[in-house]
Parts: sequence; structure tokens; C-alpha cells
Amino acid sequence: MSQPVSPSVEEQQFLALVQQAIETQNFERMVFSQFQGEQEPPEKVSLRMIQLQNEPALSCLYRYKTRDVTKNHPLAEAELQIAELLAQCRQANLLTRDQDIQLKKNKKKAMLSHSKIKTSSQAAPIQQHDREKKRYVDQHSPFLYDLGVTDAGQQVIPAMARKWKQINKFIEIFSGALQQIPQPDNGLRVVDFGSGKGYLTFALYDYLAKQHQLPFVTGVELSEKMVAFCQQVAMDNQFTQLDFFQGDVRTYQPEHLDVMIALHACDVATDFAIHSGIRLNASMIMCAPCCHKELRPQLKSPKVLQPMLQFGIHAGQQAEMLTDTLRALLLKAYGYDTRVFEFVSLEHTSKNKMILATRNQHAVVPDPAVLAQIQALKDMYGIQRHSLELLLNHQWDQQNVGLKC
Repeated sequence: MSQPVSPSVEEQQFLALVQQAIETQNFERMVFSQFQGEQEPPEKVSLRMIQLQNEPALSCLYRYKTRDVTKNHPLAEAELQIAELLAQCRQANLLTRDQDIQLKKNKKKAMLSHSKIKTSSQAAPIQQHDREKKRYVDQHSPFLYDLGVTDAGQQVIPAMARKWKQINKFIEIFSGALQQIPQPDNGLRVVDFGSGKGYLTFALYDYLAKQHQLPFVTGVELSEKMVAFCQQVAMDNQFTQLDFFQGDVRTYQPEHLDVMIALHACDVATDFAIHSGIRLNASMIMCAPCCHKELRPQLKSPKVLQPMLQFGIHAGQQAEMLTDTLRALLLKAYGYDTRVFEFVSLEHTSKNKMILATRNQHAVVPDPAVLAQIQALKDMYGIQRHSLELLLNHQWDQQNVGLKC
């Protein structure tokens, strides 16, 4: 068994600087990377200070290729934990309020460097522009770092640039629609079906909280690991009214909701989500449909369209457009003002269509004229089965329909 190697002079200096930053409350974040070891090492470990039961603590986020693990340590254990991580990695970065201190190691030597964080007035206009452009989501919010959107310096990670744009566009759309619905006195209840890693769920909760709303937000997700991860991030950020449920749209049955969200719910999972929103009289329904599979096998080309739909890509696009048209028309028939539009540019995601519906309090439900339009489209394409229509008519036959991609 190999003996532990004593820390080098540079490592000792680095640890002393870390301790000083903590004691003077100048500590911002730390990042350890380039780990070595026989077992699966993390890609990086990020550290920040948090409050647990009104006591300072060290939160360590271990990022592996397939999962993230968060461990919290009392401040009394911080020095030992940091020393152990430093011994296992080749690079460590300490970010204080005014410095970025880096330690790089190889087999022969260690190098310690300091660089001041720029705070010049010349950079101020750029920062102001960024704040104005991204006014709906604060780039410096700690939850973005916990979710891997920003780095230790609170800058958007290049690989997450597209996700960052999606988050901001989603909140922008939501904020506009929010003004069109009544605001309940007992807090806005939001359910996000298929919440995944929670990027949009957290951003939505944070936005509502900063608007002095009293949000009750639930993310519904099939993956048990994702749910556990999101619950931990919610707790670390003291998002007390945000929780996550392990299951799908059929297993989570709320008694009430004001806003129903289903972004990239696979195939008929979108139909189940829309049905839940209509059934519970949601004031707002937001969907970005995904994997349009149900209508494609049923599609019969009208004679005049057969030359066009003989090509598979065109038939697929037609099935997608028909599916979302029927969904939008059913929402209209059941009392919703409905729009279908591009969510974000195709360069950011191929699933870029948004169905946004807000309840019209004065609508007659269901509207027979819109139902006639739906029937005419079904007849034209030979459609016999559409899950949302069957659910609304209480005719869905409970056959085994998968809700996961």
C-alpha cells in the first residue's frame, strides 16, 4: 500500500489561500479537475459555501460522465475535504471576489498563479447589456451553477449556450402569457411534466419567486436519479415550494393546477399532459411536442397529395403538422385561446414548436364548429385514433401506450 505523498510547497500555499478566503468571507467558488485514480474519477468537482440550518457548510458537486453527486460537509471538515481533493487532481482553481488563483501539477512540479478579476469600468457596459438582454433569468443565480449551466465564475459554459437560450426564451414566453391569466390569491400552482434535469423547472420557480409570487411548482420525471438530484439542488438553493415527483403524467394526478407544462414529452405523453390541463381547468398550457408517432401509420394520402407524400420525409412532416393541428384545435374547442409558433431557432433545438394555450373564461365548451373542423381533417387523412380526442371523450381504451422515448 503506497504511503500518502506530502503536499508540495505550492500546494501548502494554495491551501493557506483557501483557508484565508474562507475566514475572511472572500471565498466564492472552487473547481478541481483532471482527476486520477483506478476507479471511475469525477470529471470535475465544484465547491461553494451554503447555509444549512443557519450554519455555513461546504457543498461539493461531483460531476461524472453519467451522473452528478452532491455532498455537503460542515465547515469544520472543509479544510480536510479540500486537501483530499487537491491531492487527487492535477488542477485546482480558487475564485475569490478579486482573484482567480490556479494550481497546476504534473509529475515533476506544481505551479501556482494569480490573476485579478477584471472590474474595470470598460467592462461595465457589456455587463449591463447582458443583464438587459437576459432580464428574465439572472446568470448569477446559484442554481444555474448547480445544474451545470454556468461555471465557477458564473459564466455560461460554452456547451450549455443553446440550453441557456432555451431557458431565457421559455421564461420570456411564460412571462408574457402570465399576464393573460388570473392570478390566484393562494399561490400559482405549476406542474412540469417530463422535467428532466429541471433546467426550466428551476428557472420558472426562480422567476416567479423574484416576481413576488407564491409559486408551488412540481416537476414530474420518470428517472429516479434525476428526481433525487433535483430535490437536492432545490434544497441547497432553499427553494422550499419546489418539489419533484418520480413518475409520469399518468401516475401523477394533482387535484388542482394553474399552469401545465410539457416540453418534449414523447409522442402521446403530450396528449395526456394536455388532457390533464384541460380536465383540471388550467389557466395556461405550454407544450413543445416531441416524437410524433401516433398518426404516421394511420395517415392515408389524399389523392391530390399523393405525389408529395410519397416521400417519407414529407409524410413525416405532414403527420407532425396534422398531430399538432388537432391538438391546437381541440384546445380551442375546449375553451382556450391557442397559438402555435416557433419556440427557439432550429439551430438551438430541432424540437422547436410551442403550443401555448390560455383559458378563455367566456368560451362555450366544446365548440361544435371547431369539432367539425377536426372531423373534416380526420376524414381527409383517414385518421381513426387520436389519443387527446379519445381522452377528452372518455373513450381511451387503456391500451399499453408507452410514454417514454
